Amino acid sequence: MSDSAGGSADRQVLVASNRGPVSFSRAEDGALSMRRGGGGLVSGLAGVAAKTEDDAGPEVVWVCAALSDADREAARRAPDGRLDKAGHDTGGAGVRMLDIPAPTFQRAYNAVANSMLWFVHHLLYDTPNAPHFDARSRRDWQSYEAYNAAFADALARDAAPGARTAIQDYHLSLAPRMLRERRPDLRIAHFSHTPWAPPEYYRLLPDDIGAQVLEGILGADHAGFLTERWADAFLDCCAAVLHAKVDRHARTVTHKGHVTRVGVHGLGVDGEELRARAAEPDVAARARALREQVGDRRLIVRIDRTELSKNIVRGLAAYRELLTKYPEWRGRVVHLAFAYPSRHDLPEYREYTAAVRRMAAEIVDEFGTPDWEPLILQVNDDYPRSLAAYGMADVLLVNPIRDGMNLVAKEGPVLSERGCALVLSREAGAAAELGEDALMVNPYDVSQTAEALRRALLMPPAERAERCARLADAATALPPQRWFADQLTALD
Repeated sequence: MSDSAGGSADRQVLVASNRGPVSFSRAEDGALSMRRGGGGLVSGLAGVAAKTEDDAGPEVVWVCAALSDADREAARRAPDGRLDKAGHDTGGAGVRMLDIPAPTFQRAYNAVANSMLWFVHHLLYDTPNAPHFDARSRRDWQSYEAYNAAFADALARDAAPGARTAIQDYHLSLAPRMLRERRPDLRIAHFSHTPWAPPEYYRLLPDDIGAQVLEGILGADHAGFLTERWADAFLDCCAAVLHAKVDRHARTVTHKGHVTRVGVHGLGVDGEELRARAAEPDVAARARALREQVGDRRLIVRIDRTELSKNIVRGLAAYRELLTKYPEWRGRVVHLAFAYPSRHDLPEYREYTAAVRRMAAEIVDEFGTPDWEPLILQVNDDYPRSLAAYGMADVLLVNPIRDGMNLVAKEGPVLSERGCALVLSREAGAAAELGEDALMVNPYDVSQTAEALRRALLMPPAERAERCARLADAATALPPQRWFADQLTALD
């Protein structure tokens, strides 16, 4: 137990997530350099951690995994794995980085979290061929158990009596139960950033593994989800798989004598912070370069990771159908498709990225002219370029097969300069909040998506601006700081 264990319960907040608030890289001379992280969770905690300089705020301890060799070296050098005690600027939070053996981490992260659990919750399996759970799958699952146990051990060690603990996402679905077994005095929350599969699909998992995941999360006092839809699916699975007592009105699950409350906490964007970042000179430079490249043509923008659930290939096919069916748009519109490389350790992702490139090349070959490049695909990580594209977009295409929330759909309207029309999949969690002012599509219906792109391009500027303003208001209604604070409040 930490030396702060004598403090009151409200004076300490622990967070556990696979990716932490900092990461390390190694320079050519072997020196380690630290980089502060981004994303909704880091942003949400920034406000909490900043208060630690004032006695009114809680002590924040963040437990995360070392993701690279440089991370592992930094964790080994730090006293007891605590980066904040090694002189690193961790933003006011204590950070314990776990040096989990690389083979164990890779099996837990790639073979279970990103292959098994991600595929189930996003309904991604090609069921005639996969999944195929065998002896190797069981070995991988043992690594996932060991990975979760490492987090539970670290949290149990660092937590003051009765401290609030926020465990994040599908990587750590077993940790709440494991932590409760070690420290029943703690107040534990778990939050799922992904969708949750309906029972008939969830049962693709081996029976014992499916039950373990549910029981793992039910070790928490509070289980949070991004939308009512995903929360309801979790309740359905608890009833169907565990035969637990589910009170849908109160949103509680009673299982083996423990009651877990289920809550919905939508996640938006910090509009002020996002606009400030978009006003930086590097974003303006990217905007000038893009405008020189596309001229005064209309812009359809998409920004995604090359992730199977993002449905990039069908989105490109819809653009192709737009140009085929409505040739008057040839030469008048450009599709900017910016894709961030994702999970290239997995063969399915390498092939999907190749399929995206093939489709893009076919569109350019079919429609391109000496003075018009119909599609600009860039597969690399360039955040300033993405922010510039948001500002320039006439149409923002967000058509995932399934998505827990999708912050791109929220960031785009916030940064739009003239008002962009949003073409949005009904399977994105954001549809629950943005659906009234977006053009909604079935992500599998390429023709419908093509028609929605045309409607978006033809939308009168005044209507587009009005819709975009309402989208931006909805997108900023639940900023990360409030999202995180609501989870902590739910433990009180």
